[in-house]
Amino acid sequence: MASEVIHRWISIPSELIGSIPRTQELVQARTQFESDLMTIEDFRKIENVAVEKTIRELDQVTGSMVLSDGEQTKPSFVTYPIYDLVFERYKFDKQCFQITFADGHVRTLPRLVKAPFKYANYAYKYLNFAKSLTNKPIKQAVITASALSMVYSPHLLNTEQGAHAVQLDFTEARLSLKVDRSGHLLKDFIKINNRVLDRFNANEQKKIGVHVCPGGDLDCAHSSDIDYTLLLPDLFQLHLTNFYIQLSSEQDRIKVLKCIQKHMKSNHRIFIGVIDPCNPIIESAETVRDRVLEAAKFIPIKQLGTTDDCGFSPFADDTSTSREVCYEKIKARIQGTKMAEQILNTHH
Repeated sequence: MASEVIHRWISIPSELIGSIPRTQELVQARTQFESDLMTIEDFRKIENVAVEKTIRELDQVTGSMVLSDGEQTKPSFVTYPIYDLVFERYKFDKQCFQITFADGHVRTLPRLVKAPFKYANYAYKYLNFAKSLTNKPIKQAVITASALSMVYSPHLLNTEQGAHAVQLDFTEARLSLKVDRSGHLLKDFIKINNRVLDRFNANEQKKIGVHVCPGGDLDCAHSSDIDYTLLLPDLFQLHLTNFYIQLSSEQDRIKVLKCIQKHMKSNHRIFIGVIDPCNPIIESAETVRDRVLEAAKFIPIKQLGTTDDCGFSPFADDTSTSREVCYEKIKARIQGTKMAEQILNTHH
């Protein structure tokens, strides 16, 4: 009698990148607070309400299994550690690093001018508050050491606070190839980040991931003209497990998937971007399903995951996407991933 092979069901995890458009009340409150028209106590109350609302909606409206505070209280994904010290220890001038986006708008990083270096905020503060609001797993996005190196010295992030996953936002990776076509700057960034990652043991590194994209702000990018395949071989040298890779907005997804297949390692989990936050058109679940099935031709299902190409609002003043559109896109990602998971396991 022939033995019957029982296949174990393989789930495909799906996670958001991080930022969700701020609530309208929070956007208005930040403007008032920064104009000295609101006390910090009143501003903090509105921030807390926005976080509570975001976590509740991600859970109940989108059905997300892994939640986030949506970065509601961060002024931006990169400056949050030093924002409260900007006018005391940092300066904005012509020597600052500037990021120019496709439509011409510029984001400027502050420059440290007064020693010693100090942090004003740590990511665990956001994590602890979010964890107090839900029993579901919380993902915490943090800025990379290499990005911080453009304004101040790298600092070790404490990951012992109970985050389900920690994601390093490495948007400067692709941008570095625009600044330095030789790739030396990218390799330096990889070395800087590995110096931080090497402080964690193998089990801790399983919780750590990295997100790369060509930037996403006000519905446009800063480095989508840079060939993705020039970045990926070095990216996979990072000493971590999870890779959140923008893909849905790429012109040649197959070329990128072949490069991923060639350079990924057996212990890696690849979360492919199946939703484009910069495109106002809401993807259907079927579109997401097809993108997952396409990726599964190159990435083993046991190493596959899905995500969004980028955060929906990396900077607090970015209101180019509504929360309603954001949630519909997230729902499509979750539903489409489940559809693909069903097909892949049925034909496994």
